[in-house]
Amino acid sequence: MSNTKKIALMSTLVLLLAVTAVFNFVLAGSRSATVNASDGSAEVNFFTSHRAERTSTRSEEFLQLDSVIAAYAKESPEYAEAVAAKQKMVSVMEDELVIETMIRSLGFSDAVVVIGAESDNINIFIDSGELNAEAVTKIFSILEDEKGIRNGNIIIMPIYAES
Repeated sequence: MSNTKKIALMSTLVLLLAVTAVFNFVLAGSRSATVNASDGSAEVNFFTSHRAERTSTRSEEFLQLDSVIAAYAKESPEYAEAVAAKQKMVSVMEDELVIETMIRSLGFSDAVVVIGAESDNINIFIDSGELNAEAVTKIFSILEDEKGIRNGNIIIMPIYAES
């Protein structure tokens, strides 16, 4: 497959992920945005605001990588590094989305997964007042099945976001 086709395919995947994130933000926002009765201000929960910030940050990172890819020749190390970084970001985004969906399938109303791009850190935030041992075991099972991770820097944090 030629580099042009690879770049077009990666760009299409990134665009689809961005569209999915926007729909996720819009749908989650319609569910979780509430109006504070005392002062009339809108309150957005942790999960909605985190997704919006993550989408914005990643869009900026993709723009920077695209500018590097456009500026350098295909044979240059800078080009290769930028393409590899972009592919890594897409892979991390896909993993986060799959794990978030699987955690929600356990019955949690929402979840955010943050996978470190340069480290083995995985942070999982669950919309729950507290977690029991059974739920934590199921989440670790998902990580093992999806990412092959048995050990690592994994933090599972319950965050109760009133909606």
